[in-house]
Amino acid sequence: MQIQVAKRLQGTEEYYFSKKLREIDEMNQNGPKVINLGIGSPDLPPHPSVVEALHEQAALPNTHAYQGYKGIPALRKAMADWYQRYYGVQLNPDAEVLPLIGSKEGIMHICMTYLQAGDEALIPNPGYPTYRSAVNLSGATVVDYDLVAENGWLPDLDALAKKDLSRVKIMWVNYPHMPTGAKVNREFAAKLIAFAKAHHILICHDNPYSFILNEQPESLLQFEGARDVVLELNSLSKSSNMAGWRVGMLVGNATWIADVLRFKSNMDSGMFQPLQMAAVKALQLGPEWYDELNKIYRGRREKVFQLLDLLQCSYDKNQVGMFVWASIPDTYDNGYTLSDEVLQKARVFITPGGIFGSNGNGYVRVSLCQDEKVFQEAIDRIKTAIK
Repeated sequence: MQIQVAKRLQGTEEYYFSKKLREIDEMNQNGPKVINLGIGSPDLPPHPSVVEALHEQAALPNTHAYQGYKGIPALRKAMADWYQRYYGVQLNPDAEVLPLIGSKEGIMHICMTYLQAGDEALIPNPGYPTYRSAVNLSGATVVDYDLVAENGWLPDLDALAKKDLSRVKIMWVNYPHMPTGAKVNREFAAKLIAFAKAHHILICHDNPYSFILNEQPESLLQFEGARDVVLELNSLSKSSNMAGWRVGMLVGNATWIADVLRFKSNMDSGMFQPLQMAAVKALQLGPEWYDELNKIYRGRREKVFQLLDLLQCSYDKNQVGMFVWASIPDTYDNGYTLSDEVLQKARVFITPGGIFGSNGNGYVRVSLCQDEKVFQEAIDRIKTAIK
């Protein structure tokens, strides 16, 4: 018996990395193991005190029950304090902070809360593919906006303002930007906020990379007027090496937080309490934690620069975040061609930029989530295999 999938899934393909990992697994069964430089999953552990807090709390007899949908008060306060300490943004932990089971779920929650058939959402091209799939699953229509190197990977808001935006309810933005590593600046932030107010658009800012190789972490909410138009997602996945722990947060206007909670509370339950208490510990870490983390990433990034030089790619050394975004040489049709050649000849996987949108076709992306020795092995393989 064959059951047809719902219409909402018919335009949604399996996630690229899900398919690619299967291909890599098959290659690993026949020959040297593939070096995966594609996915941004931190390979370093959380701070030891975070793991210790999890152990201590999990050993208690009264921490294993269902938890509230809003997270425990201690976690909401820790998230608010973290925003105050590092971004200079003051939040009411009882009304303006919503813990999430990873910020990726928050993307879907926001789309399902506010979007429906007939609505439109602005999506960056290139950008995180989940924005597109979440909008599609909500029944709304995706409207791409272009990001190009010539404009510093920032949207051309003047060009956007000339379009019919009457059905646009949400605009997804992400700075530091994945995959390009571009940063927002004060002038652009002010212009974006003014744009959103003029066109009655909710800016949804996805902000998981602000602590990685970025001298000054920034939140859109720190800019004047942002609270009227911005909801922000954040995460401990990258900043605290807790990707598999699935701890994220949504912060912003209390009314919008309550709206999203209405949807979220029908989809999941609260996080395991010991995990929440461990997250509190992670959020209380001082700047020395982030400094040490970035020292490691800086060393790795130099190795990635060497690897990309071998492939005759060009890149901006000022980009930030957990990846390096690079333009491919003219000898390749697109990033897929280069990625496939490196995978088949050197058994090294780097991400083709086209998976992030058509404006990424001439690029590749390399993750920093491997040890320097692994990057050196990848460099040695490429030297040998690709002439």
